[in-house]
Amino acid sequence: MVICALLIARYLGHRNFEKYVSKVEQERFEEVALALGQEYSKNRNWESIVKNWGHWLRLTPLGPGQPPGPPLMGEPPPPLSAPPPVPAMGADPRDAEPAHFGEPPPVPPPPDDRSSLPLLALFDADKQPLTKALFSSTHGYRMFPVVLRDGATVGWLGVRKVERPAHPLDVEFLRRLTEMFYWIGGIALLVAALVSFMLSRHILEPVKKLAEGTHALTSRKFDTRIEVRSQDEIGQLAADFNAMAVALERYERTRRQWVADISHELRTPLAILRGEIEAMQDGVREITAEALGSLHAEVVHVSRIVQDLHDISLIESETMVRVQTKVSPFDILEESLKIFQGRFTAKGMVIHADLEGIRQHKTLADACRLRQLYSNLLENTLRYADAPGVLTISHDLRPDGLLLSFEDSGPGVPAEALDQLFDRLYRVDKARSRTNGGSGLGLAICKSIMESIGGRIEASSGPSGGLKITLIFGTVQ
Repeated sequence: MVICALLIARYLGHRNFEKYVSKVEQERFEEVALALGQEYSKNRNWESIVKNWGHWLRLTPLGPGQPPGPPLMGEPPPPLSAPPPVPAMGADPRDAEPAHFGEPPPVPPPPDDRSSLPLLALFDADKQPLTKALFSSTHGYRMFPVVLRDGATVGWLGVRKVERPAHPLDVEFLRRLTEMFYWIGGIALLVAALVSFMLSRHILEPVKKLAEGTHALTSRKFDTRIEVRSQDEIGQLAADFNAMAVALERYERTRRQWVADISHELRTPLAILRGEIEAMQDGVREITAEALGSLHAEVVHVSRIVQDLHDISLIESETMVRVQTKVSPFDILEESLKIFQGRFTAKGMVIHADLEGIRQHKTLADACRLRQLYSNLLENTLRYADAPGVLTISHDLRPDGLLLSFEDSGPGVPAEALDQLFDRLYRVDKARSRTNGGSGLGLAICKSIMESIGGRIEASSGPSGGLKITLIFGTVQ
């Protein structure tokens, strides 16, 4: 980039200087052409001008860019014994007495050889030379019209064209200008190299640490962290890396806990089944209806755990989205309450449900999963709420969605256990015992169902001292 900038600056510098020289030259020789026109208007001919060309020479100072070259047209040679007559403008001194020397007429220069042309030339209105000269046309000259006051063009002043500045001062100026460009380019290149070196270290060092951290994560070292020292994009990337590492560490911890909990849940009933069966095989225990019923209960418990795990995997899969339709969550809740009404009455519990006025609201969900959601919540109340008791179902329509609350009369859940209540296989020691028949996956399934339809589920302590489960439907129409 620096080299390209230098080349462009050098080219534009030379070109603009040449334009400047041309403009200065044009202004000066336009003044000479104007003076020639005024002199011509006095005698209505060119005779006085051609005979007194030295006077006009003094009116044409060499401007910038005019190189020293052949004498001006009509300039006499140095005097010998006596000053010779002033030759006409454009005449060669050797042409004054050609008969005495017998010299042949001079050979005109080639059309493209401008260096041998006189600097100034005078032409008539038809652009013909007014005197004998080493040229016969306007080739190689820039023409300035000689115009009278009435606008008539009576002649032309020719100035030899110069392709590039050749005056020593002009050449020196361009040389110094080029040197200045080179110095500027060298300094810019040095500064760019230093800045690039510093920036590369600033960028590559954290990138190298990010690469090392990524390799550590692939080796399952999820406790890897990167120190954030800046607030730029690299610092943001490091912060995102740390957040990803924290999430992976949490997921790994959850996965290990999940495997341990599943192993524990399956190991207990399988151990009971194995012990019962081995006792029957050894004749220690008789094969009776009671013994077979115990075995059947353990098999049902294992089957329930496997089914709940299967339901969670289906709910969290993308296939759940394809079967969602607009349904009324209150109509489905009413159907579920009718199914559980007999069991609640047998246990001595009363259901207070207020569903009037909101039956027209609908949400995008799977009707089967909503039935499973309500069934898990009602089953949870039957297992862990004390009887006699009350289950209160209320609603609240808000701008951000619809709230549907299930609150039992107790016992409640400790405050420190509320955040973990929806974790898989989590049980509260006193209120969530395996002896009640639960697998510890019911509320986890409820959470997965609500998240699959874009809603939320929350647990809190109710005013009556029992557990309050709140369903928040975000898309209600």
